[in-house]
Formats: sequence, structure tokens, C-alpha cells
Amino acid sequence: MGLSAAFFDVDETLLAVRSMFRFLQHHRPDRFTEVTTRLRALAAAGWSRAEVIGDYYRVFAGEAVAELAAAGREWFSAYPDPEELFLPAPLEAFRWHRDRGDLTVLVSGSFEVCLAPIAAWLGADLVHGTRLAVRDGRYTGEVVTPMIGPDKADVANAVMAAHGLDPALCTAYGDHSTDLPMLLAVGTAVVVGDDPVLVEQAAARGWTRLPAAAAQTRSISSNRILRGSPPP
Repeated sequence: MGLSAAFFDVDETLLAVRSMFRFLQHHRPDRFTEVTTRLRALAAAGWSRAEVIGDYYRVFAGEAVAELAAAGREWFSAYPDPEELFLPAPLEAFRWHRDRGDLTVLVSGSFEVCLAPIAAWLGADLVHGTRLAVRDGRYTGEVVTPMIGPDKADVANAVMAAHGLDPALCTAYGDHSTDLPMLLAVGTAVVVGDDPVLVEQAAARGWTRLPAAAAQTRSISSNRILRGSPPP
């Protein structure tokens, strides 16, 4: 393993879609419209991202951990070409970090059911998602750690400390303002997409920005990512 790590948010940073909702649509199509309508209403009412995600996970109360993990693998394997789920520019960046020997870490508000097959396909080294409470082998529907905001920075700092890595040599990728603590925890930050908070930070700090567009096919210069200059 190399001397640096690359931390990636997943939904709308690496993926062009939200894994949590794609999985819900696959696993519980009977409840998909009801749940997504309610979550949009909660967000519109001012609920925080962590609170909205907490409400989402109540859908799985009572489901067996092993059975839901199998459902997650089934969901992901249903895509003939999983690469179509990913944003090309961030995916290329991930592969560059992986191939150069960086520790690759997925840090996401999504949960293991979705993240495990994604990580296996990518060849990621570590996965840290929202942790759910379990009792007698079944999810209770309660969240232990939402993996939002400061929790992402805590994970990044813990991983870097555990592996003896210099934060100045590490990189993080995110698309939403709640990813900012993780981006600030490392020496090189990369913003995916157009979140206004992150765009402002990128302009002020000289961070690289990558497009959140599935149509993006132009090659990334990895040297430019490391220098923190804009992608081509």
C-alpha cells in the first residue's frame, strides 16, 4: 500500500445515482413512491440531511441482516454494465488512486447493503457507511452513526492515523456541503458537481472540480488532480 489515501463519498460523487434509492426501488417497489415522497417533504420542511436519512432507514426495521445483504448483491448484479452507474471523471480518478497503490476508502451516508457490492466491483480497500442498529440478526430501523458531515472527517482521521498516513498527502472527493469536513481533513480536496458551498470553497482554496455529468468522457490528468488545478 502506498503512503497516501483517497477518500470518496459515493452517491453523486462516484455514482451518477443514489444507491440508497435505487436499492429501495429494487427491494421494496411497493413502498418506493411513498417513502421518497415523504423524504422530499421532510427535506422541504427543513429536516437535516442526517434526519432525513434516519427516516429512510426505518423502512428496513425487522429485516434480517443476511437477507438484506443478499438483496444488495442481487440489486447491484442486476446491472449488465455497472460502469453505467458511475460518473466517468470521478471513476477514472478512483482507478488512478487504486492503481498507484493509494489506500482507497468509501465514506458514505449509504449503508453496507448497497456499499459492499459497489466496493467489491471497484476494488476499494475500506468501506465506511451509515451504521444501523442490529438486534438478534435483524435491523431495528435505528441509526447508530449516520456517516454525515463530521462523522466522515472522523473516519478519515481515524483511517489516516491507523495507517500512519500524512493527511497532507491524502485526497478526498465529495459533492455535497456535508462532505466539507472530510475535504478539509486532507491535503487535496476535489469537488464533484456544483454544490454552492463546495464551489465557493473550491474557488477560495484552489481545489480541483470535476463534473457530475455522465456524458463526461474526456480523460483526467492525474497530475492536475494532485496539483489541485482544474481538470481538463
